Amino acid sequence: MTLNVSWEQYNTLVERLALKVYDSDWRFNQIICLARGGLRVGDVLSRIYEVPLAILSTHSYTAEGGTVRGQLVIAEHMTMTAPRLGERVLLVDDMVDSGHTLEAVYKTLPTRFAHITDIRTAVLWYKGH
Repeated sequence: MTLNVSWEQYNTLVERLALKVYDSDWRFNQIICLARGGLRVGDVLSRIYEVPLAILSTHSYTAEGGTVRGQLVIAEHMTMTAPRLGERVLLVDDMVDSGHTLEAVYKTLPTRFAHITDIRTAVLWYKGH
């Protein structure tokens, strides 16, 4: 199934996600977005909430036109301008397919950055199978 979304619709979805995050009453001091799909989501939320953005690249779709999952690779380093990540992290992406990538990053971050005390996630779409 193909889902076509205009930029206007996409931006509306990001704004709705921002409202859901706000309504949760959870306060965070860092956003980490998963590249590539989460770049726009992370950028917009970082601007709305005025918190630093870090970018983490991941890759797993490697065979048969991206339909067969290969081994997940999580980049060793993040791109960020702050000298240190915040302790309360909002981890964002555009879409969750199986949840494998988001779960792996969720589990990996505290092992790499022991000062992280809380991680929550936010995504635009959940791809049901």
